[in-house]
Amino acid sequence: MFKLTSLNLNGIRSATSKGVESWIAATAPDCICVQEVRAQAADMAGRFEVLAELRGHFHFAEKKGYSGVGIYSRHAPSDVVSGFGSHEFDVEGRYVEARFDTPARKLSVISAYFPSGSSGELRQNAKFRFLAEMHAHLMRLKGEREFVLCGDLNIAHQNIDLKNWRSNQKNSGFTPEERAWMSALLHTTEPTGGLVDVYRRLRPDTTDDCYTWWSNRGQAYAKNVGWRLDYHLATPAMAQLARTEQIYKEVKFSDHAPITIGYEYAL
Repeated sequence: MFKLTSLNLNGIRSATSKGVESWIAATAPDCICVQEVRAQAADMAGRFEVLAELRGHFHFAEKKGYSGVGIYSRHAPSDVVSGFGSHEFDVEGRYVEARFDTPARKLSVISAYFPSGSSGELRQNAKFRFLAEMHAHLMRLKGEREFVLCGDLNIAHQNIDLKNWRSNQKNSGFTPEERAWMSALLHTTEPTGGLVDVYRRLRPDTTDDCYTWWSNRGQAYAKNVGWRLDYHLATPAMAQLARTEQIYKEVKFSDHAPITIGYEYAL
């Protein structure tokens, strides 16, 4: 079983101070994709390059203390790709891809952190540009290899993916445009889509137990007023190998919960 975890750290220094390394050791994923590292290469050296015996591979933002993604892996990748070729967004440290290739098969594990548009129209428009570029990139990649993209997408796709869907239909993360983008990505007709929301493949109807993010305002966590923002998006062949899922709401390393999916696959 290939155990793959995704977690928005909301700062690697903060998360490690709250025990995330011990939790990784206890749950023993083969890979953990992390987002919002909020550090630079110099900050990681000698302290955060390895967590719980998993070696990290990163894509850092040029801006200090901002964004940044990583993949900690028990197995050495055959190649690591930082960035997805975007002139505008690669400087923000939002994409890292670890490739585990053999002569017989090609597999990528991707950690991605999608922009939030909640700060205003300017950033929301940037998010729409990011989504357009990312869709094109993922469809090209799908034609070349199997992959699982893990990350904080900052989008809730369906009404069952957030508690207060009626009042959030005009808010970033649940706008009609963002939801339509996700629907197109998951559409099975080539060449416009064809990825699989792996959690929803395993748990098509779950609502209150599916949330992975809670606002720090208004006792949202205590009241379970959450959103499902963290995903595994996989090529169809990889999605068919998904067997188990778990969202660890009870652990609090950040305002996101880790999500782990087990695939019947051996690296």
